[in-house]
Amino acid sequence: MPEFDAIVIGSGVTGGWAAKELCEKGLKVLVLDRGKPITPEKDFTTALHPPWQDPLRGLPDRELWEADYPIQSQSYAFDETTRHFFNNDKTNPYVYDEQKPFIWTRADVVGGKSLLWNRQVYRFSDLDFAANQRDGHGNDWPIRYGDIEDWYSYVERFVGVSGEALGLPQLPDSEFQPPMELNHVEKVLRQSLQENYSNRHLTIGRVAIQTEPRNGRGACTYCFKCERGCTFNAAFSSLNATLPAARATGNLTLRGDSVVEGIDYDPQSARATAVRVIDANSGERRRFSARLIFLCGSTVGSTQILLNSTSETFPNGLGNSSGVLGRYLIEHTTGNGAYGLVPGYLDKYPYGYRPNGLYIPRFRNLQGAEQEQGFLRGYNFQGAALRPGWDINYKLIPGFGKAFKQAMHGPGPWVLYLDGFGEVLPHYDNRMYLHPTRKDRFGIPLVAFDFRYGANEEAMRADILREATTMLQLAGAIGIETFVNNEPGRSIHEMGTARMGDDPHTSFLNRWNQSHAVPNLFVTDGSCMPSASCVNPSLTYMALTVRAADYAVQQLRAGQI
Repeated sequence: MPEFDAIVIGSGVTGGWAAKELCEKGLKVLVLDRGKPITPEKDFTTALHPPWQDPLRGLPDRELWEADYPIQSQSYAFDETTRHFFNNDKTNPYVYDEQKPFIWTRADVVGGKSLLWNRQVYRFSDLDFAANQRDGHGNDWPIRYGDIEDWYSYVERFVGVSGEALGLPQLPDSEFQPPMELNHVEKVLRQSLQENYSNRHLTIGRVAIQTEPRNGRGACTYCFKCERGCTFNAAFSSLNATLPAARATGNLTLRGDSVVEGIDYDPQSARATAVRVIDANSGERRRFSARLIFLCGSTVGSTQILLNSTSETFPNGLGNSSGVLGRYLIEHTTGNGAYGLVPGYLDKYPYGYRPNGLYIPRFRNLQGAEQEQGFLRGYNFQGAALRPGWDINYKLIPGFGKAFKQAMHGPGPWVLYLDGFGEVLPHYDNRMYLHPTRKDRFGIPLVAFDFRYGANEEAMRADILREATTMLQLAGAIGIETFVNNEPGRSIHEMGTARMGDDPHTSFLNRWNQSHAVPNLFVTDGSCMPSASCVNPSLTYMALTVRAADYAVQQLRAGQI
């Protein structure tokens, strides 16, 4: 007799939702996470720290960062106040060719990257769901927008999404709480776009941070320390929303420090039967059995587990009859754009520390003109107008001597930046795999990456730089400079390595995120995505998870799995 009705591997954005939905439907659920167990009450220790209470006012311990966190310290969310949430690169390494680096950002706590993400949430549209079929890159999505629309709404009402409705077909509107406010210079840019373009829109970002107290959680206080842990519970994470909901049912068992080594398979029943776990502290090995398994350990983490779950039936990884497991790794290009100084408006100031920015939805290659720019798919811009202090780029301040020093006493001039987020096409050769000889401290093969951007991404990047520069010029910015990132992985949006599809010969999962070959195995994190769109993907992960959980429980009760 199985010990649990369901096992959920991972407790981040998707694992928390799987736990909530399965527990609320009456299943006894075990959640396993390799990260340290934490609670907001005890472990959000730096949430409201003023800088003078932090060693060196929060400045980096460079020797420690270089030795133990050379990859993680490149994340926008990493500093001395959040380091305790991140993976130690020295203790838990991975492998990549230094000529082709891939930045893999990882959390090391229960709740995962749901504590550390930027919380931008956008729906995919049918422009995205049909993209692979339309241009022949990757396999066709087995669903369309209509299949997931209601699930988006279900998730958004619980998460708490603030934003502005635009009525754009390429960016469907969500169920919104009141939007955060654009500042004055961002409104100047919006007015410029309206005057100079017919198809470019600017709005405030759509973000999983409540602007009204709902769902037993507070509203944002504009302290902008979200990645330290939100003590008001306004910023959504699995720790303050989905896991408490699961726990409230009495059906949840949660184990941290539980490194999943693999999943057992029974060829006679053609089912996954148990999960093999190593205690991260003691090294003790245990086995937990269940009727249903949800794999939500992040794209790379889940694929590592599947590839390491070999058997006579599946010598290349559990359920990997198609051979696509680990292949077609996709993400978003980011860190490409432009910034400049906007003269004037010195009587205008930002309000508080808004944990959000501006957003310019995709305007290239829209419906009916999918290849008009010499590249496929599209991109959006995210950015902000700021009045920096001491951290400003000094060459943006005019003058020298006494006048220069005087200018540094107060808020700096307005600086406006635009960062393009571009869709990466799926390619068979872009992959993650298990290193044939190198293993981690638990004896599990290390993850390795083989990934590079292609000609389409390069052509899109060039267009991003041109358009960012032009839009800043039209808004009155001066001293404009571009910035470029060539290192994959910085978006922290890995996807695609266990993709969905209707054909079991070319995909790993069916339209319900269910393994084609192992019917009681579901995978609902980013690995399931056949394409990336250009929008932040976490909302789609969550919607797919609740949809899959609903289907799985129906099938379980019908005796089909």
